Amino acid sequence: MDLLLAIKVIIMGIVEGLTEFLPISSTGHLILTGSLLNFTGETQKVFEIVIQAGAIFAVCWEYRAKIASVLCGLGSDAKARFFALKLIIAFLPAALLGMLFSKHIKAVLFAPVPVALAFIIGGFIILWVERKPADQQVARIDSVDDMTITDAIKIGLAQAFALIPGTSRSGATIIGGMLFGLSRKAATEFSFFLAIPTLLGATVYSLYKARNDLSMADVPMFTLGTVAAFISAFFCVRWLLRYISSHDFKVFAWYRIAFGIMILITAYTGAIQWVD
Repeated sequence: MDLLLAIKVIIMGIVEGLTEFLPISSTGHLILTGSLLNFTGETQKVFEIVIQAGAIFAVCWEYRAKIASVLCGLGSDAKARFFALKLIIAFLPAALLGMLFSKHIKAVLFAPVPVALAFIIGGFIILWVERKPADQQVARIDSVDDMTITDAIKIGLAQAFALIPGTSRSGATIIGGMLFGLSRKAATEFSFFLAIPTLLGATVYSLYKARNDLSMADVPMFTLGTVAAFISAFFCVRWLLRYISSHDFKVFAWYRIAFGIMILITAYTGAIQWVD
């Protein structure tokens, strides 16, 4: 792996880690960053999915005590089994739809302009959900342990919308959770936990499908990108948990709208040659 490729890989890993858990779409940013860096192709598309594992490892480390307690309690603790059941139920909609339609989605929507439109629409949805003053927002659920099966189904369906690149998996689950009555903290934490089976499943599935197109020569690139994603995600997760204690998500909504408009303008005027 030459120096230029290593720099591109590190940049992509950092972008993945910084954007995976913010409601601004990691997939959208990776598509756009890859386009600007001329880091495109079938191997690169697999790379963009695989390095999500680095971001997930950061969440696993941050919530290692909770994860350990759930895993250790699966055989004897009803509360732990119920929590695991909610994650499985919330995971299924996106997993099933992804297996059925991922090929068509990649062929049609993995391009800068569709991503830009998803950015803008998602931004307006966040503003709509955040329309109430903070003192008028009364959450029905303050802890992920208080969620019901119905809540898990609703958030799972919301996550399925994130199959559209530019929508944001974390944005769909966090904003969807808030819309369905979860507090900002509970929605964010459940989004973190739900990311573990969702993104690890996507990583394994993507590697399996591309097994004949990859080689040992790709291992350094994938490893370096995963490490970069882990480091940047580690700091991003801790920052986000502090941020949501006293802020809403409107700033991310305006960022999405502004960024989406910028992409459309540059694509239309030819100021930037986005690569599909």
